[in-house]
Amino acid sequence: MSQTYYLIRSKADGQYLVARPNQDAADAGYVLMFREQYDALSYLNAHGKGVSDRFGVESIPATQMKALLDRWGFTGIGMVSDPLVPQIEFLTHR
Repeated sequence: MSQTYYLIRSKADGQYLVARPNQDAADAGYVLMFREQYDALSYLNAHGKGVSDRFGVESIPATQMKALLDRWGFTGIGMVSDPLVPQIEFLTHR
């Protein structure tokens, strides 16, 4: 059985929610990933007041993460462990 992760995606343009911890870098950033759908929704409600209706939560199996990172050119993933604080662990891809 494969692990499922949850990503936040803009309804307007289809872009994923990303973090850019190094503002000077010219990379595509780290796509934010959640272990549970309710964590992604909590993140939206806590940090997206007034705009949360412009985003949706999308599920993706772990087996497709590499393809998503390659296709969008993300630097890696930002695994959100606490959506309210938030606490994010950055994992570089390549």
